[in-house]
Amino acid sequence: MLKKLFTKKPKEKVLVGMSGGVDSSVAALLLQKQGYDVYGAFMKNWSDTKNKITGQCAWVEEREHALKIAAKLQIPIITLDFEDEYRELVIDKMFDKYKKGITPNPDIDCNQKIKFPMFIKEAKKRGINLIATGHYARIKKKSSVVSRQSSKKTENRKLKTKNYVYEMHRAKDESKDQSYFLYRQNQNDLAHTLFPIGNLTKKKVRKIAEKHKFQNANKKGTVGICFIGKINLKEFLQQKIKPKKGKILDPEGKQIGEHDGIYYYTIGQRLGPRYGFEINRDQSTGQVLKWYVARKDAKKNIIVAAPQGHPLNFRQEIIVTDLHLIDEDKKEFKQNLPRKVFSRIRQVGELIPTTLTIKNKKLIATLDKPITGVSEGQAIVLYDKTKVLGGGVIGF
Repeated sequence: MLKKLFTKKPKEKVLVGMSGGVDSSVAALLLQKQGYDVYGAFMKNWSDTKNKITGQCAWVEEREHALKIAAKLQIPIITLDFEDEYRELVIDKMFDKYKKGITPNPDIDCNQKIKFPMFIKEAKKRGINLIATGHYARIKKKSSVVSRQSSKKTENRKLKTKNYVYEMHRAKDESKDQSYFLYRQNQNDLAHTLFPIGNLTKKKVRKIAEKHKFQNANKKGTVGICFIGKINLKEFLQQKIKPKKGKILDPEGKQIGEHDGIYYYTIGQRLGPRYGFEINRDQSTGQVLKWYVARKDAKKNIIVAAPQGHPLNFRQEIIVTDLHLIDEDKKEFKQNLPRKVFSRIRQVGELIPTTLTIKNKKLIATLDKPITGVSEGQAIVLYDKTKVLGGGVIGF
């Protein structure tokens, strides 16, 4: 009896996605300090990007960083190869959308289709119930009372049982918040995920790394496409999408230039000589006007451009398609509209007061003020204070 009372409970295992960066390294350290049995995993999802100086594959260098941190923490680390799945489910789909003139968000697709479901699956194969990443976001677990029918033997009485609902919230460090890219995660994802640095600022994370002499303490964060990094997007797209010349029209329909394919341009992008064409000068001042992509017609291969400040550059009413909610029922959500929320159309972009309504069977987000750069295919993410409700894809 005494032996049973004093037997230590086994440590809970967690598989940490270690990218080689400072955020995931500190995430692993914090979990270790909290008493978890920590295992590391490096994900190899892309091998085409290379260091321009060394010629070495970028993933090899990042993996070396992850291995060094794992050795320092004395934790085992494995390499998971999801490159085939990443190409098929994220990159190929990205090319398909660009061909249609749509500007997708591969980082969101990567989180939804690769990072979380496949990572959780690999963890479970190894008898590990939790995963963790270095994302700047927070998860809150809340109890919920659920009614269910009992068996016939108990005369079909209604019983109430406790269940849990998982909410996602923005990170403490608003300047680094990554909830925008995570809005498509589901309850299963959140139930098996930890975000150890969600309550920390980036400055604090670097200080922790410096204190523990991590070699990547001051390593710059990755930018660009998930797992691919910073690239010349136009050159990247030209690998599979051939140039196709078309007209650039002004808001009145007059041709003012020529483009080499609408797929290479996104709404809100500034146009000018460096993109291979000239924009007419202001006839009164002789100055080159700042012109932007305001509309795209994929069928006719036409770009409509507008000068800075022109109404065509602004949108206030956004059609929300493919709605995903993290912890609310979609049917009930729509029945309770109109509803005031906050929305974002880009990562750490401004949180804009928004009213959600249904018009002609479509979910409409009406912003309190018109904004620029609203592009079809990008995400609009919805918030209730710090809570991430979910979001959808911007339609036209």
